[in-house]
Amino acid sequence: MTEQLSAGDWTKEGLKVLAKSGFTALKADPLAKAMGVSRGSFYWHFADLAAFHAAVLKRWREIAAEQIIADVEAASDEPLKMLLRRSFGARLDLERAVRNWAAFDAAAQGAVRAIDRRRLDYIEELLGTRGLTPATAQARAQILYWTFLGFALSGPPLPAARLQALLDELLAMLAA
Repeated sequence: MTEQLSAGDWTKEGLKVLAKSGFTALKADPLAKAMGVSRGSFYWHFADLAAFHAAVLKRWREIAAEQIIADVEAASDEPLKMLLRRSFGARLDLERAVRNWAAFDAAAQGAVRAIDRRRLDYIEELLGTRGLTPATAQARAQILYWTFLGFALSGPPLPAARLQALLDELLAMLAA
């Protein structure tokens, strides 16, 4: 590479590798080789592998929750509908990879718990704005989130028309 890499370049590559090959592939030497640089570049930005892992998890939390929430809030007068389309329509390789990582690593487990809480709180908020009582919003948010997690951890993506029909049904169930 002709230009110097930033910490962001490393975390971006880390997320790609994580989604494709899993957390065991998040190591300095193979990443440096794939990026065409020496591992010295890695250690210029990160004190150690744990610091890199923390940066990858932080970036995942940003793109898997905060960025989605900001996009939903900015673009839609029907945020719950847009959130469902965005969440269920996304490629979920990274979601599965981080959750797998969390089964083996306390820091990843903490990141997953934090993002689960953030997502649940946001869904609850959206349901509350639809006039549901706090207890009902909380219950439906949990059920909706469990539905998403089951979907995220299941097999191959559904055809677009089938997914849309299921999302329409899910929205109807939430409105009932």
